[in-house]
Amino acid sequence: MPKTIVEPFRIKAVEPIRFTTREQRDQYLLDAHYNPFYLRAEHVIIDLLTDSGTSAMSQEQWAGIMRGDESYAGSSSFYRLKDVVDDLTGFRHFIPVHQGRAAERILFSMIAGNGKHIVSNTLFDTTRANVEFQGSEGVDLATPESHQLGANLPFKGNIDVKRLRSFIAEVGAVNIGAVIMTVTNNSGGGQPVSMANLRATRAVCDEFELLLILDACRFAENSFFIQEQEEGYRDKTLRAIAQEMFRLCDGATFSGKKDGLSNMGGFLCLNGDDLAQQARNLLVVTEGFPTYGGMAGRDLDAMAIGLQEVLDQDYMEYRIATVRYLCRGLDQVGVPAVHPAGGHAAFVDAGSFFPHVSRDKLPGQTVVNALYSVGGVRGVEIGSVMFGEHAEFDLVRLALPRRVYTQSHVDYVIEVFEELVGEKERWSGFRMTYAPKQLRHFTAHFEPLT
Repeated sequence: MPKTIVEPFRIKAVEPIRFTTREQRDQYLLDAHYNPFYLRAEHVIIDLLTDSGTSAMSQEQWAGIMRGDESYAGSSSFYRLKDVVDDLTGFRHFIPVHQGRAAERILFSMIAGNGKHIVSNTLFDTTRANVEFQGSEGVDLATPESHQLGANLPFKGNIDVKRLRSFIAEVGAVNIGAVIMTVTNNSGGGQPVSMANLRATRAVCDEFELLLILDACRFAENSFFIQEQEEGYRDKTLRAIAQEMFRLCDGATFSGKKDGLSNMGGFLCLNGDDLAQQARNLLVVTEGFPTYGGMAGRDLDAMAIGLQEVLDQDYMEYRIATVRYLCRGLDQVGVPAVHPAGGHAAFVDAGSFFPHVSRDKLPGQTVVNALYSVGGVRGVEIGSVMFGEHAEFDLVRLALPRRVYTQSHVDYVIEVFEELVGEKERWSGFRMTYAPKQLRHFTAHFEPLT
């Protein structure tokens, strides 16, 4: 097989990259309080901070932008998106929102609260923040294999069904607001969830009358792993697999900024009539009318098209191949990463990469600052800074925007890491000098240790 990854598209418009010197980048880090979230985008050479809202849109999506119906109520753009979502998910109720965390806020304001537990394979940052904001406890019950970062095992994103049963017995089903299945498991290294695990979780939820909600941000990538690795799915289309996943659940939250291939948008879907009506009432108060939900009509159309394009087999094979190429390159230059490669990002094991930086000195934050200083590459810490006491490991996520970078850009990232390997001893760690109570990684301040 050829080694070159051939992107299944041609480039029709380009955005310039502005190159910087190391001296400039070190000053930019100082100005940004050593938190890459504060960096100006124009000062970043390769931006792997997130795959959320950073996709390049297709010619069909740009055509849809021009077709967008900006009517306040009853927009035809809403109905075009609704038709796509209804066919894909099969849920009774579709509620558009401006992005995924809006869906989370509405959902948890209804099903969470003091004394409640929200159980998941692993909750991501905004999900946990919305759970805790309602006074609930977020409980991660990831499979034991997820703790073996370097182990090349399938479906390390699964929930531990035995632990789920034990936890229900411990706290009582009445005290559990919902089970949230995150696909793919972002906090756990972008690892997929198997259909068998989802079915087993469905059976437990049925037994104890619990809601099962799919955090579906990367549903298409998860569908690819099921198609590739799970028995009985090789000959099924990505669409058919995705439909089966959604139909095993009682509802879904979705950020269209990931597998919607859109720059903005999302939705909340539910089967329960009463819960959906309550959600729409909350939507009107905080987001907008139920046929736009805080989105422009053009964004509704762009997401409707993206939800169809993301299930293209050629696109998804290219997408996963690119992430695997990056992980192989990291291996070759001596950078420890989570294996197998996930669907949207490579995850560097910062604690192992910088073993001389103890956990209290924030090895993940140290790696992201070093990475930017050396080569202008922006990643994000997934560990002690982001999750505090809930962090299992200190990782650095290198999230690949969809349809944005070519193989040569990925080669550059690998070369930057190779250079960083040779100078990692000069980085001694960081300490946090300011942090808000919730989602602190976005706006925290740091200073280097000497």
